[in-house]
Amino acid sequence: MSVKQDPPRAPQPDAPSGDMHEPSAPAESLLDWLRLVHTPGLGARRTQQLLDAFGSPAAALAAPEREWRQATGMTAPDRDVQEARETGIRNDLEWREQDPRHHILCRDDADYPPLLAELPDPPPVLYLNGQRDLLRAPQIAVIGSRECTPQGQRLAREFARELAGAGLAITSGLARGIDGAAHEGALAAPQGRTIAVVATGPDRIYPGEHRRLAHRIADHGLVVSLWPVGTRPLARNFPQRNRVISGLSLGTLVVEAALESGSLITARLAAEQGRQVYAVPGSVLSPVSRGCHRLIREGAHLVEGPDEILEDLANWLGIEQRDAAPAPAPPRDPLDPEQERVLTAMGYDPVPLETLRERTKLTIETLSSMLVLLELNGRVAALDHGRYQRLDAGSPES
Repeated sequence: MSVKQDPPRAPQPDAPSGDMHEPSAPAESLLDWLRLVHTPGLGARRTQQLLDAFGSPAAALAAPEREWRQATGMTAPDRDVQEARETGIRNDLEWREQDPRHHILCRDDADYPPLLAELPDPPPVLYLNGQRDLLRAPQIAVIGSRECTPQGQRLAREFARELAGAGLAITSGLARGIDGAAHEGALAAPQGRTIAVVATGPDRIYPGEHRRLAHRIADHGLVVSLWPVGTRPLARNFPQRNRVISGLSLGTLVVEAALESGSLITARLAAEQGRQVYAVPGSVLSPVSRGCHRLIREGAHLVEGPDEILEDLANWLGIEQRDAAPAPAPPRDPLDPEQERVLTAMGYDPVPLETLRERTKLTIETLSSMLVLLELNGRVAALDHGRYQRLDAGSPES
């Protein structure tokens, strides 16, 4: 995997288009795009084949059966399919009218994100909920494992907060774990902005536990969907969602990822798209660090802090940086010598209580009491199976 090539120049956001709906395409043109989207089995690749063959959605829809089959390898929609898709289109248009933040953006719209348009078969339609103009802002994808560690979540929040504070929109997939932490970190930055690309229709939130987060993103950023209203979270949609996350972004940062993680697929897609790939190293003992280590061996940039990403993007792309203003860390109680001893013995990998007892020679009762205090002070996280992990990245005295 080669990631050392020059990534594309960052697009500059246009003047905000405002909260109210503005006509992004003639009504009939929009309907033609939606008819393609609602044709079963068509997808982005076959839609591109139709556009290559006929030049426009209207011409593709009017093409004779034989020519349609030659272009796509599938038969043209019959009457039943046509009636069903008109129902789907009505649902889409009703959703658009429900809220001034709802938009349907077609491929031929001037606001269509230029980096995404560079893909061989970009999504024909994007369903948007939030600040439409944010699509054209310079973006960095921050992704990783759903089954991440507390340390990974903390790193994702901190990276996202500082990158957002420097003027980059943080793009991720609204999944559990690293994705959610990245969105939250971006929202915690002053004037921080974030984009969630989802694998459902624009009217559905998955996972359900991120419903409140999704509403915050719609209020202060943007939620993007590739699928019509009512689309459930189907397994086949997630790889397409990942392709758009990397396609929208100047670079992709992987914080934690197992060897079989979908985040590795997204990172490789980013490299194939000519974008930068960054990976945070971790413990050789941690399963969720092995994917990042593989990416680094394959050529991804090893990064230990957000400033390295900002420096790389600024040098190559000339991104204008704003002064980062990360939120101050909450005050924590000072540590006594015994607590420092426990943190030193813990290291930075998850450790069972019994192992910690052997290292410190403290009793279980004393150690358990100290761990509770350290957890309340934000220094330690309690994991499953009686394990604990240190959260602060500096020295115990810091």
